[in-house]
Amino acid sequence: MKDFRGKVAVITGGASGLGREFANTAAQLGMKLVLADVQAKALEHATEELLDGGAEVLSMVCDVSKASHVQELADSAMARFGAVHLVFNNAGVGSGGLIWENSEQDWEWVLGVNLWGVIHGVRVFTRAMLECAARDSGYEGHIVNTASMAGLLTPPAMGVYNVSKHAVVALTETLEHDLALVGAPIKASVLCPYFVPTGIAQSHRNRPEELESDERVTPSQLAAQMMTEKAVESGKVTAQDVARITFDAIREERFYIYSHPQALGAAAERFEAIVKGTQPADPYAATPQVTAMLKAGVKGRR
Repeated sequence: MKDFRGKVAVITGGASGLGREFANTAAQLGMKLVLADVQAKALEHATEELLDGGAEVLSMVCDVSKASHVQELADSAMARFGAVHLVFNNAGVGSGGLIWENSEQDWEWVLGVNLWGVIHGVRVFTRAMLECAARDSGYEGHIVNTASMAGLLTPPAMGVYNVSKHAVVALTETLEHDLALVGAPIKASVLCPYFVPTGIAQSHRNRPEELESDERVTPSQLAAQMMTEKAVESGKVTAQDVARITFDAIREERFYIYSHPQALGAAAERFEAIVKGTQPADPYAATPQVTAMLKAGVKGRR
């Protein structure tokens, strides 16, 4: 997809962070926007700013972990604009700590948003896009699923998040193969950002009350939270940079999209260990201070 003007972009998690920058870039390219988010006030603010800038916008409060919400989003997008061309399954949350210390609610919340949100988005919107293609011989579509470098690595004290993002990478790779198998005019990409200054470290602010854990916060969870906040806040690549990189990748039909390609060395070491059958490679080998900070945080609070 090289011509974006007049086409329709659907963006989940569109009120802040990467999603908001995807929306800004899409609007600048003359696209019509469908924004979804659980943050009602932030969504309203984003919508007003985009409308003031001249964009056509449909926005809906949407919990992507719920299939009915995503279906309603797709139905509304088709009713308003008649087609969908670009889908960003982008909504995401984070949770850390030693993997055996995560509660059942932690798993339900993170997998609900990070994985089931993408599953629902792919299942619902791919069907809608195929219908669009059946009606328009010149149709072009693209689906971008937001994973993470944590979808290629297995850093300690990030187990729930790692699992969710590895699944998104596998889902998106399979989606690309399946679309090619049927000759669909739709491409797929998986976005694997590293630490980028967004609100991901504070995503617990949007955690549903029914999925709040009644277990006490552990030292490992506190240490992981502190590490994530520090890493995210110190990120030099901005959300705006990631949006630019992502749209460039869509134009060039690149499947894997990286914000920090220099981090791929750790991924290469991981896959080398897999091939050789050795112990898992240390994802923080090049940054031992991160491991030291996590260890100090865990031991210091026990």
